[in-house]
Amino acid sequence: VDVVDLFVTGDRLLGVVAQAAEIGAKVVWFQPGAEHEAAERKARELGMKVISGICTMAEHRRLFGP
Repeated sequence: VDVVDLFVTGDRLLGVVAQAAEIGAKVVWFQPGAEHEAAERKARELGMKVISGICTMAEHRRLFGP
């Protein structure tokens, strides 16, 4: 698994980040509205890259067009 794309919010994110680490995810992507400082910090501690507050669809369009 390269990327875990997160749309969930709140305290559930800490568990999801732990699950992402268990399956070997390299990146966790916190969508706008799903940002969570503690979960982002934990992901970094577990060796994953963190992207936060950026929409994957908007970024894809920016890079590759509509």
